[in-house]
Amino acid sequence: MEGAQLDHGSPERESTRFGALVATVGMLGGVVALATAAMVTVSVISRKLGYGGISGDFDFVQIGVAVAIFAFMPYTQWRRGNIVVDTFSTRWPPALVRAVDAAWDLLYALSMAVLAYAMAGGAGDAMRSGLSSMVAGLPLAPVFWFGSAMLALLAVTALRTAFVLLRRSA
Repeated sequence: MEGAQLDHGSPERESTRFGALVATVGMLGGVVALATAAMVTVSVISRKLGYGGISGDFDFVQIGVAVAIFAFMPYTQWRRGNIVVDTFSTRWPPALVRAVDAAWDLLYALSMAVLAYAMAGGAGDAMRSGLSSMVAGLPLAPVFWFGSAMLALLAVTALRTAFVLLRRSA
């Protein structure tokens, strides 16, 4: 599978700084996921021992999972780890496959930029209204701002992968 990913234009060697950035963001998402899992473990054990769980634990889980997923998305795109359906293109010349993949990356970048803009608007609304989590009362606007920033980073990442593919198909 790794060879197939490289054939589709994995850009790891194209920009080590940008790759390091998205890898670092992805690793921070992993840290958040592990911290969330540890918190759930402590809460469940505490509840089983009769001390009661962590108040608002499901609020923390919702936020932690959202943050982790948003942090993973740019790295997944960078590594070309998204699902690729190539039923019709298996017999195409590699340059054509890369060109088509680049077109899809450009469309993905545009879509993620629109979503980043919309989520930023939602973050502003959440900030103005004081939207908070149900039990712990955590403000949710920072989570929306983070999601918006990660979608913007994903859009930039998709642009970069598209340009790598276009350069390789020329």
